[in-house]
Amino acid sequence: MPAPAPPSRPVAGILWMLVTGACFVGVTAVVKHVGRGVPAAEAAFLRYALGLVFLIPMLGPMRAARLSHRTLALFGLRGLVHTGGVLLWFYAMTQIPIAEVTAMNYLNPVYVTLGAALFLGERLALRRLAAIAAALLGALLILRPGFREISPGHVAMIFTALLFAASYLTAKHLSGEASAAVVVFMLSVTVTIGLAPFAWAVWVTPSPGQLGWLFLVAALATAAHYAMTLAFAAAPVAVTQPVTFLQLVWAVMLGVFVFGEPADLWVIAGGATIMAAVSFITWREAVAKRRQVTPAVPETKV
Repeated sequence: MPAPAPPSRPVAGILWMLVTGACFVGVTAVVKHVGRGVPAAEAAFLRYALGLVFLIPMLGPMRAARLSHRTLALFGLRGLVHTGGVLLWFYAMTQIPIAEVTAMNYLNPVYVTLGAALFLGERLALRRLAAIAAALLGALLILRPGFREISPGHVAMIFTALLFAASYLTAKHLSGEASAAVVVFMLSVTVTIGLAPFAWAVWVTPSPGQLGWLFLVAALATAAHYAMTLAFAAAPVAVTQPVTFLQLVWAVMLGVFVFGEPADLWVIAGGATIMAAVSFITWREAVAKRRQVTPAVPETKV
């Protein structure tokens, strides 16, 4: 008989997801701060290079892995795609307010759902199509084309979400061929290598303080992914998913009180619409007891 599923602990799951959100907002805030003095490509490279220290516990599983040439090629492809997403995300952080970056990042799971239908044969029921349409409407509320100028930062975030979705779909395929530790290790290494030439092209010698801030980014990102794993272990994603909307609230407050960015009610409304659509998709998947396709928002973060 299969082992019984561990009991759900919704309060613990929500608390761990709150920690996850706080860490990811901290990542955004530090990147925004450092972006004033370090080129985006260099900041992205240093975030990953300094974070390699957190891969030391994964060396054992990596040495034990037996990876085929095809699997290595897929790891390389994912690293290339994710590198593009990271570059665009760091660039967007220097161009548009934190709240808009956070709100548009909610599109990642929507793109993953569409990609799973197009490339992995997942079925799109009418309800999921309606939720996707609602999420795209939320993106239009944020962008408001024709009513304000769409900056390069907004365009960068659109493609960031697309590239991160492609990275996630590739990771989903690789998860059947390698352990989670190997998948994380290979992503970190390939993205560091992929970012290196872009960083070299714009290199500015960072100060010790800037290096310290970027190491903090790596530490916060690692802590966020760990807390997110604990949240998923404690409670179903349908419970923890709506909590991620608080990241937008915190991002708005951070933008207003720390960086002097005006609070935009259209951005909040658009982010809420996208988040509601993502939560609905996740809830429907849980009700149907199907294999989950749509990831929580943090799963596609840098």
